[in-house]
This record gives sequence, structure tokens and C-alpha cells, in this order.
Amino acid sequence: MKINDLKIKIFADGADENDIELLNKNNLISGFTTNPTLMRKAGVSNYKDFAMRILNIINNKPISFEIFADDFDNMLRQAIIISKWSDNVYVKIPITNTEGVSSIELIDELNKSKVKTNITAVFTLDQIEALGRVLISDTPSIVSVFAGRIADTGIDPVPLMKDAKHILNNPETQLLWASPREVLNVFQANSCGVDIITLTTDMLRKLVNVGKSLDEFSLETVKMFYNDANLSGYKL
Repeated sequence: MKINDLKIKIFADGADENDIELLNKNNLISGFTTNPTLMRKAGVSNYKDFAMRILNIINNKPISFEIFADDFDNMLRQAIIISKWSDNVYVKIPITNTEGVSSIELIDELNKSKVKTNITAVFTLDQIEALGRVLISDTPSIVSVFAGRIADTGIDPVPLMKDAKHILNNPETQLLWASPREVLNVFQANSCGVDIITLTTDMLRKLVNVGKSLDEFSLETVKMFYNDANLSGYKL
């Protein structure tokens, strides 16, 4: 299967403004996500100024900006502010606060208030089931299950993603495979019926290998080892 044959949508994940501007011109990219960690890594110092610059670039594709408050009153306040920046904005809401208290009541309130949300840092079936009970309106929402990080614990995320797709049966709720580790995850997510997968710029570069001959790849790898040994001047 080729990348263009996939049903799953690819969202670019990052906070580098130059990358975002280039990727916005790429027909393969259907949307964008970012988060405070990526923004800090990119050297963003003023949250709103950064968001406004990005929204001048991204005006016809969905983009998610995350709240960063930890008490629910301020989480609600920030969510309302961010939601008003543009019609294509989804507000990222962590599934819990830093004390592990569920954000479900906040998510329910925002959903009923027609605020588009992207529920992030979702890891468990219990969290998905709770979301399935409140994301029932016609307000668009995204549920970001961190399949890559789940896999980092030695657990296969595929069964969970299949269950999640079944549980989140509201047509206005999209399931997102977050934190992929390899290109194979794109095809796994597509097979599970997942709606969206996020890819960093580094991951996007790897897509050129899809469909590549393994014999050709093997030979390239042999040549890489040989050339690096010569460039290093190794002798025995």
C-alpha cells in the first residue's frame, strides 16, 4: 500500500514556524498539532504571539493548541480564550491534571458549550470509556491516545486502538494515534480504523522509504557503513 492510498489523515506535530509553513503547502498534511513541550523546545516565549503567527499561516486546516493551567477553573478560562482565536482551532485538554484528577467534567462542559477539543495524554481503556460517555454531542472533538508511549511500556497498543474506535462511535469524534515511533505505525493505525496520526518532521521524512526495495535498502546500508569507516580513517 502507498501513502496516498491510506484513509488515515496525517497531522504534522511540531512548533517550528518554518517547518509549519512548508508543511502547510504539502497536500499530504491534513492538520497540525503542537504542545507546550514542543513549543519550549522550539524556543517559543510568548504563547499567544506564537499562536497568532501560526494562525496567519494555518487558516483552513485544523490545528490544536494546548491549555497549560492545572486547576479546573483556569483550565476552563484558558480553553475559552484559545477557542476564540480561530474557527479551525481545537483546544487541547489533558485527560487529567497533574494530580491525576480526571478532566471529564471540564471536557463535558466544553463539549456542551460547542468548544472543539483535542483530549490529550489518553492511555487507558477506562479513560476512553469515560470520554465515550461525554463526547456525544455534535461538537467536533479529537481523542489523542498515546499509542507510541503505550508501546514503550512493552504493551501492544493495537487492541486498545481498535477498542477505542468502537467506543468512540460519535461521527463528530475522531480518534488520533499519538506519539508514533516508526512508519509502520501509520499502517497499523490505518488498519485499526484510526482517523488521524500525528507525525513529527523527522517521521515525515521517513515516508520516502515506503514501498522501497529491501534489497536496495540493504545495499544502501552496507555502503553507509563502508563509507563511514573510510571517512573515519579506520585501519587494522
